[in-house]
Amino acid sequence: MLRGLVFFVTASAAFSQGLDLEVLKQIDALIEKGISNKRMPGGVLHLEHKEAIYQKSYGNRQLLPEIEKATKETIYDLASLTKVVATTPAVMKLIEGGAIELDAPAQRYLPELSGDSNKPKITVRHLLTHTSGLAAGVRRGYEWSGSKDGFALAAGEPSRGLAGFSYQYSDLNFILLGEIVARVTEMPLQEYCWKEIFLPLGMNETFFLPDPKLKGRIAPTTLLEDGSLLRGIVHDPTSRRMGGVAGHAGLFSTADDLARFARMLLNGGGGILKPETISLMTSVQSPANIESRRGLGFDIDSTYSSLRGEWFPKGSFGHTGWTGTSMWIDPTSESFVIFLSNRNHPSGGDVIALRKDLGTLAAKATGFDFSTVKKLLPEVVPKSPRFPDVLNGIDVLERDQFAALEGLRVGLITNQTGTNQKGVTTIDLLHRSHRVDLKLLFGPEHG
Repeated sequence: MLRGLVFFVTASAAFSQGLDLEVLKQIDALIEKGISNKRMPGGVLHLEHKEAIYQKSYGNRQLLPEIEKATKETIYDLASLTKVVATTPAVMKLIEGGAIELDAPAQRYLPELSGDSNKPKITVRHLLTHTSGLAAGVRRGYEWSGSKDGFALAAGEPSRGLAGFSYQYSDLNFILLGEIVARVTEMPLQEYCWKEIFLPLGMNETFFLPDPKLKGRIAPTTLLEDGSLLRGIVHDPTSRRMGGVAGHAGLFSTADDLARFARMLLNGGGGILKPETISLMTSVQSPANIESRRGLGFDIDSTYSSLRGEWFPKGSFGHTGWTGTSMWIDPTSESFVIFLSNRNHPSGGDVIALRKDLGTLAAKATGFDFSTVKKLLPEVVPKSPRFPDVLNGIDVLERDQFAALEGLRVGLITNQTGTNQKGVTTIDLLHRSHRVDLKLLFGPEHG
C-alpha cells in the first residue's frame, strides 16, 4: 500500500501532490482558533495521504513560567495513546510468538487477579477491548506509591460488570496488560517496547521516563498544587505514582515518531507484526451485544471516536489521550491524521470538539471519494436486539427538561468525558437550561 518516497506539502505545493491546499488552510484556521479560544496553548499536526504529508506546528508548547514556541520536534506526553502505541503491540507480538493466548484467562498470567466471581472469566481479549467488567481506574483515597502497589490496587479492584457483557473504558485493563508483558518477558515494559517496537521502527524519540536532557523540548502539562510544573514527568496520576511506567499511560513521543508507527499499521505491520495481526487489532473485536465497537486496543466506534469526524468511515480506527493527543488511521484512503497538544497546560483546555472538526477536514483534504467506501461496521458486527438503549442520568434529565432540578442550587462533579449520548457536555446542558441554577463545578484529581 504505502511507499518509500514521500513529499512534504508546503504553502506553494501543487494540488496534484494529493492534499487540497484550501482545506489545509481551513485546518490551520481551525487550530489557530482553538489556540485563541484557549482550548490548548499549541500543538503539532501531521496529516498524511499516500505520498503527501502536511506537518505543521502551531502556537506554544509552554506558557508558564515563560513562553516557548511549539515546534515539530516538540515531545508530548501521549497519555492514553500509550495503550495502542506501546502496550497493545507488545501484547500482540507476544501472542504471535505463543507466549500469550488471546482468549486465555488473564489469571493464567496474573494469579492475583481475584476476589470476585467475574475475574476468573476475564480473558486477555476482554482486557484489550475494555469489556472485562473492571472499573475505569484505581480508587482514590489511598496513600500508595510504586508499580507493585499500583498493580495490587488494579488487580484487587472489584468488578463493576460481567466480562463480555459490558463496556467500560478502563485504565485498569491496560495496567494489567502491561504487567502481563513484564511477567511473560521477564523484562520491564519500557525495555520490551523499546527493543521490539520502537527501535526497529526508528522511533528513537519515543520512550517512557524521558532523559532529563530532553526537558527543554518536552511540552509541559499541568501545574501542581505546590506550583510546580509537570514537564518530562507523566501527567496521569496513577502512572506517576507507579514510577512513570504503566500499560495505560506514561509514553512520550513526537509527531514524526507516531507517523512511523501509523505507517507500520498501514503497511501491514512493517516487519514488526504480521499482516493478520494488524487486521485483528484494527477490526471489531468487541461482542455484538455491546454498542461501543473496539478493536484490540484501538477504538473504532465509541464516544471516544471524535477524531474520525464526519467523513472517515467506521472501518477506520485510532485512539485519543487525555493530555490532548490523538491519532486516527484510515486504510481505505491510505490516510492518517495525528494531532499532539498539551491542552491541560497550564490548566483546563478541551480539544474534543476541535478533534471532530479536524477529523472531518483531514478526510476532506485527501480528496478521496469516501462515498465509495462500504460502511464496514454495521455489516461486520450486527447490533444485537437483546439489550435496549439505556439513557444515562443527564439524558434522563434532558428528556424531562430538568424538572427534577428546578429550584435547586446545583454543584457538578465532572470532567471532559461527562456528556450526553450526542456528545454535548453536561456542563453546557445544565448551563443552557433556565430551570437549573448551576453554582459550583468540581474537578476530580485527574480532570
